[in-house]
Amino acid sequence: MNNKDIIDLDSKYIMQTYGRQPIALTHGEGALLWDADGNEYIDFFAGIAVNALGQSHPKIIETIKKQAEKLIHVSNVYYTEEQVKLAEKLVEITIFERVFYANSGAEANEGAIKLARKYTGKGEIIATNNSFHGRTLVTVTATGQDKYKEPFKPLPSGFKHVPFGDSEAIANAISDDTAAVLVEAIQGEGGVVVPPENYLKEVEAICREKNVLFILDEVQTGFGRTGEMFAYELYGIKPDVMTIAKALGNGYPIGGLLARGDVATAFDYGDHGSTFGGNPLGCAVAMTVIDAIKDENLLENSKTVGKYLKDKLIQLGEKYDCITDVRGYGLFLAIELDRESAEFTNKMREKGFLINSTAGNVLRFAPPLIITKNHVDKMIVALDGLLSEI
Repeated sequence: MNNKDIIDLDSKYIMQTYGRQPIALTHGEGALLWDADGNEYIDFFAGIAVNALGQSHPKIIETIKKQAEKLIHVSNVYYTEEQVKLAEKLVEITIFERVFYANSGAEANEGAIKLARKYTGKGEIIATNNSFHGRTLVTVTATGQDKYKEPFKPLPSGFKHVPFGDSEAIANAISDDTAAVLVEAIQGEGGVVVPPENYLKEVEAICREKNVLFILDEVQTGFGRTGEMFAYELYGIKPDVMTIAKALGNGYPIGGLLARGDVATAFDYGDHGSTFGGNPLGCAVAMTVIDAIKDENLLENSKTVGKYLKDKLIQLGEKYDCITDVRGYGLFLAIELDRESAEFTNKMREKGFLINSTAGNVLRFAPPLIITKNHVDKMIVALDGLLSEI
């Protein structure tokens, strides 16, 4: 089947909820992908910051094969070795003490909201404008973008939104019924919006002073994306709860929420659950991902190649007036334009590069952590050529 054949079948049989690029990807290796027509692409999006190790990583392939031959799923009615070993590993590499497994970032955030309400006995969650926390009815309500909410009203109650980057607004919004403040370490879907200096430290201090929980959404930023294993390390903060997903499974669906202190033991038997969460295959893959990030020095690669890419983008910004900002950390970067960005994504795809348009006028770059300077050079040449045509 070629691209058109697959796209035609999609339009016939699949609910049309996605604004897809008009290609059908069939296979990949490292930072490269190929479509059904045989076209090659260098991937600067990594499946929305998921494929940290790229495609067809030999250690991931080996893990999936071995674990599939052993045990894939048994449900959480039973214990499994893979689940507890991954939990131990997650605790070892973070400041947290316990984990609950989910299948996605949305489920992780929903679980964090439930945990906060259970622990505090209060109902209100304060989130920020321009945020994105998921597509379930609760997490889309927590999301601070009206375009995701309008078709699904009435929405659940108990959510309040304030401007991102304004700690005073959070302090003023906290009431006697506030359970938690929920923020992203960096607003991903909102346009790779980096918080102002000291903002998250101020939020943490306010939460401590007001006795409310601080939930940090690291679904996109976790596992090396910013050059640190987790973005909270960049900011020197200690949230009460952190949500994770995306890169943890390198494409296998797995997520979770981590908590520390008394919050970590707030759930009682039956309070929360998941049929597939923490299944042996997902946990085995996740352990391999964490080990590979360490063993292959990918945190350093995220920092060094990320800085190289950012410097190149800054140079383009100095060359072209249409670029109004360059921002981000590690391999989580963006350029903001003075015009719509979707057409740039289309034209870069035609040149053989997969990037992402978000927030209307932002180009987002979140390549695999294995990306090289050579890949960056090729992409920059293509982007430079495109910008010169404006």
